[in-house]
Amino acid sequence: MIYYTGDTHGDVEKLYKFKTRFGLTAEDTIVILGDAGWNYDQGSHDRLAKTFLKRMGITIFSIHGNHEERPYNLPYYHETEWRGGKVYVEDEFPNILFRKDGEVYDLDGHRAIVIGGAYSVDKPYRLTHGYNWFPSEQPDATIKARVEAALDVLGWNVDIVLSHTCPQKFVPVEAFMSCVDQSTVDRSTEEWLDTIDDRLTYRHWFCGHWHIDKTFDRFRFVMDDFVTIDN
Repeated sequence: MIYYTGDTHGDVEKLYKFKTRFGLTAEDTIVILGDAGWNYDQGSHDRLAKTFLKRMGITIFSIHGNHEERPYNLPYYHETEWRGGKVYVEDEFPNILFRKDGEVYDLDGHRAIVIGGAYSVDKPYRLTHGYNWFPSEQPDATIKARVEAALDVLGWNVDIVLSHTCPQKFVPVEAFMSCVDQSTVDRSTEEWLDTIDDRLTYRHWFCGHWHIDKTFDRFRFVMDDFVTIDN
């Protein structure tokens, strides 16, 4: 079974409680919709989390968020194939997979395309206080072109879209942080996703980033929930 959940930011307890409660096995996969938190400090904290996840024994499939480095910028990841698409993996932690933007995966018979990345509204704070911030957080022109080329091949028709943030038209204003001046926020990724949404036929779109659980029509924001697809 495949389950979809929101940002974990390194919180392995959230995943462990769900795995234990529902008896997940090595046959099960949890998809994290960005900001997993396993590639943030690239040190002892990340390693401790990955070691715990390895012992859990289930597959962890992470979308790229805005609070983690892209795996291809880290020397210990390499590409491999998984469910019809390319993923990044470490030999030491073979059950922890990071997707590649623009790749298409067979998720229990559903054709899913992945589009990660977003802008960090806490970027000034992180830079001021010496916390990690990653220039690669948003999809660049190369990634956008790869996504659109993949959709061209698919005839702009998929079952599932997995992204970190959402199209601009769906931005949940109720989730805005009161301490952030929204006029300073870079919405270029959301604006680009708007153009994807306008052209694409899909059955389900899941995203994280906004730290809310909310559903309307075919679009679902996920944070604490664990979502499955029945058909």
